[in-house]
Amino acid sequence: QWIEDLTAHSSIDGLMRNLHTLKGNARFAGLFSLGDLSHALESVFENLASGELEAKEELVPLVRQGLDSLETTIDQLQQTGGIPQLVDVTRALEKAVAGEEWTIPGPEAGEERKEESFLSQSTSQMSEVSTLVDTQMDSSFMMDSQMLTDSELLGDSTLVDGDGKVLSFPSGEIQTQAKHRPPPLQPEEEQAGKGERVRVLAELLDQMVNNAGEVSIYRARLEQHNKTVQNDLQELNDTISRLRKQLRALELETEAQIRSRHERESDSQRYQEFDPLEMDQYSTLQQLSRALSETINDLSNIGETLSDQTRDADTLMLQQARITNDLQDGLLRSRMVPFNRQASRLQRVVRQTAQNLGKKAELHVRGAEGEIDRTILNRIMGPLEHLLRNAVAHGIEPPELRTSNDKPEVGKVSLELSREGTEVVLTISDDGAGLDSEGIRKKAVANGLLEADAEVNDDALYQFILQPGFTTATEVTQVAGRGVGMDAVVSEVKQLGGSLEILSQQGRGSSFVIRLPFTLAISEALLVQVADETLAVPHGSSEVIIRVSRSDLAACYKGYTPGIEYNGHQYPVRYLGAMLGIAEPVIQDTVKWYPLLLVRSGEQRMAIQVDQLLGNYQVVIKSIGAQLSGVRWFTGGTILADGKIALLLDMNALVRSDVVTQTPIVQQEEEAEGITVMVVDDSITVRKVTSRLLERHNMQVLTARDGVDAITVLQEAKPDVMLLDIEMPRMDGYELARHIRNTPNLADIPIIMITSRTGEKHRERAMALGVNRYLGKPYQEADLLENIYTLLAENSNA
Repeated sequence: QWIEDLTAHSSIDGLMRNLHTLKGNARFAGLFSLGDLSHALESVFENLASGELEAKEELVPLVRQGLDSLETTIDQLQQTGGIPQLVDVTRALEKAVAGEEWTIPGPEAGEERKEESFLSQSTSQMSEVSTLVDTQMDSSFMMDSQMLTDSELLGDSTLVDGDGKVLSFPSGEIQTQAKHRPPPLQPEEEQAGKGERVRVLAELLDQMVNNAGEVSIYRARLEQHNKTVQNDLQELNDTISRLRKQLRALELETEAQIRSRHERESDSQRYQEFDPLEMDQYSTLQQLSRALSETINDLSNIGETLSDQTRDADTLMLQQARITNDLQDGLLRSRMVPFNRQASRLQRVVRQTAQNLGKKAELHVRGAEGEIDRTILNRIMGPLEHLLRNAVAHGIEPPELRTSNDKPEVGKVSLELSREGTEVVLTISDDGAGLDSEGIRKKAVANGLLEADAEVNDDALYQFILQPGFTTATEVTQVAGRGVGMDAVVSEVKQLGGSLEILSQQGRGSSFVIRLPFTLAISEALLVQVADETLAVPHGSSEVIIRVSRSDLAACYKGYTPGIEYNGHQYPVRYLGAMLGIAEPVIQDTVKWYPLLLVRSGEQRMAIQVDQLLGNYQVVIKSIGAQLSGVRWFTGGTILADGKIALLLDMNALVRSDVVTQTPIVQQEEEAEGITVMVVDDSITVRKVTSRLLERHNMQVLTARDGVDAITVLQEAKPDVMLLDIEMPRMDGYELARHIRNTPNLADIPIIMITSRTGEKHRERAMALGVNRYLGKPYQEADLLENIYTLLAENSNA
């Protein structure tokens, strides 16, 4: 703010407060060189405010170097416990205050960093150091306005001798005039800083967030359990309804038998004026039917009570979900910190790197007012610093070369923070020379990473700079040249569950786009089924999800078409199971539509086929450990509602991976894929028992409770064989068999009717409708399996 307006009193007053606070604390701790520098800077701003010092643009680099020296000294103090000598920059500031001639000094010995520190240390160590420094800096400056009174007292304590006389400053610094002290805080400003705050250990906060995530996992498991109970209750109610109908039929039959007996006994002339029911002439069967009726009513009441309890449990879990979400949101907000607290540090990295290399560059930060997860910010600072150093070292040209190319003498490096859905996007760009694609290609060929005659586009070439040990630098310096930096950057970004995209134009500059999750604790993901595995795809990984027909997908796999066209772009098709090496693509005749995830990584587009979409879920991300962290396309894991583990995929890494190759289609084989059988019966017991029998013989089972339900299932899948009952609600077996035989694409399905109606009339009607086999209940397992295999053999021969 001060750079934009050198005479702005509000900015100058704020800087003077902070510098005065720092000066007092530094002298109280015995750090006199730091206190001298703070006092010299404070004097500059004081004279600017009073008009004694003219606000010139030439003063900005000197003030910046003074502020950079302050930050560097604080960093070194935290890391090593020592501080450098700051005499040169302090004297230059004092000369500027006195109106004497001054020059910008060279970098202090203590300011010359080892620029390869990020490369020589592990990223986690850098994160710990940056976390410590930032935490301590925050504790010093977070509430500077509130600390003014204390620091005033502390600041003067070392300047008074035993007689109460004021001592001169050790380095002959300019005396501060009390009349130019910054104005006191206004009441509303003072009130704004009085909010009660509590300092909490970061580890404790992270543990609370993890515990909140565990609560979400257990809540999801309870919801899944409650849904299963509700389904079972629905089956119970259906069974009670069916039993009630059967009991009513039994009562009518019993009443008919009583009346028939009454007519036979009419010759006895007894009780002719009474109905037989009025004379309690009941049989034992009728008494049992009455008792069964009461039992059914009891079962119905119990079912209704259980249904009410499950609904109450649903309501309680819904309320608990709201409270848990509020808790998670609160905890996550407590982890959020503004990005602008690190902006000055990154600007200092760019200025110091440019100064060391004899270049001129400035960092412009946009969107710094946005917030980011504290853990992510601490861990991404190392990669950001390295990318910014690379932008200056490899991108920004020397001043004379920029001038000859009609570019400004001072190079522009920009860092933009934005939010896209559940992702935070960091874009580091420069207006330098751009990536040298030809140099990258030659180095890749020399390292054996690329064939000399291979044809690859620039986007593919840029990926080589992410390889370990890859560098195009001709010499090793403190800033660059070892070829380990970008590998460390992409490794850290991947561990954070993010992605890195590289864009470049020769002569115009480069851009590195880092996409990170908004938080590391909880994320939205799409669960997909591939073979027998359940995998999680983060939101934002795919552009869109579409469905394609069986014939179109087969044409892509067989090479008849180059891929799927969508929105004017061509997407080559790959099977996710083949990309991961767990299964080959199989086109089944029983499936009409297949889901595809359209994914884009840079300019590379791909349509990734999965077997099934399971839905969107909020997942709690867990670390997958050292064993799987080396697999580039797995970024984490989560625990599902049923207790199973699903791995979180990095779709961009999959697209870029060398594993991605065109895989031929595998024709469907019954031995490999098994047989699909549909069981249609209103009895849940029959469905479960039959399903277990068929699954033991490696058959896939589809179930339906009646004809209407079966028609719905048939719209998505076509079974090889259908097992059908006759008596069912809504649509019975006869009606369903007639519908199947009259539907062209379903007419060839073999039907085995399994029913308790074993009369010849029922059998003849079923055969007339096109039923292939007719079995009675209870059936023999061997007979059922024999009929299934026989029908499949006859169907295949036909």
